Amino acid sequence: MWTEPLEFGKLTWPEVVRAAGEGRVPIVPIGTLEDHGYHLPIDTDVTLVEAVCRGAAERLPAQTVLLPPIVHGYSPHHMDFPGTVSIRWDTFCRYCTDVALSLVRHGFGRVLMVNGHGSNQNLVETAARLAMVEEPGSLVAASFYLVSEQSAAVIEEVRDSGRGGIAHACELETSMYLHLHPEAVDMSQAVDERGYAETEHAWMDWSDGPLKIMPWWSSFSESGVQGDASKATTAKGQALFEAATEEIASYVTELRSMPMPERKDHH
Repeated sequence: MWTEPLEFGKLTWPEVVRAAGEGRVPIVPIGTLEDHGYHLPIDTDVTLVEAVCRGAAERLPAQTVLLPPIVHGYSPHHMDFPGTVSIRWDTFCRYCTDVALSLVRHGFGRVLMVNGHGSNQNLVETAARLAMVEEPGSLVAASFYLVSEQSAAVIEEVRDSGRGGIAHACELETSMYLHLHPEAVDMSQAVDERGYAETEHAWMDWSDGPLKIMPWWSSFSESGVQGDASKATTAKGQALFEAATEEIASYVTELRSMPMPERKDHH
């Protein structure tokens, strides 16, 4: 009898074979450890993405298997803030690729890698692409959370801050942490700090501007916050968390519906 949602690390190796044979999609949460202001723990990205992935797995208990999170990510621009642990970009990308390849090797044809730290995103997408290059008969997908049209609508519905208020240790992340672990959040230390220099095409919000510029974090933030953490509430966090878990679950369903690719060499 399975205990669901299935947790990959709790399985025996014959149970891994069985899970792969059932066509389950491994969900891999990916975060980092870095500063999140005076009011949030440095594990914020890991805690939020793992909870979202767990929630998605609970929505689809017969279709998924939940991996332990990849804790360390790419955060060199945060290294002026104590607590940050940054992995070199190529090491991190290869690590994520190898995790995906390991899962494919064990029979999981479809894998979903869910990132919860902005500066990881291009590298996680590259890792997914590299895994499919090495295993052309697989489908390895990369995603963030709260980025679909439906999720964007929820963000706009619940947010009280304007553009720039939802970026890092902000109204969104603080609200979600309040919903999940209110005892770990010190709202008396939450601030509204938006020091990132906006221009016509460069800004920082949950959906950034088209012109991407990332200076040292300490050059524009004293507390580590970019956004308005003071507007966070538990109710907002619950709405955002439910939207995020529904979104990731929908990605699993969509991935399962896709046909497996067939490589054709036209030389």
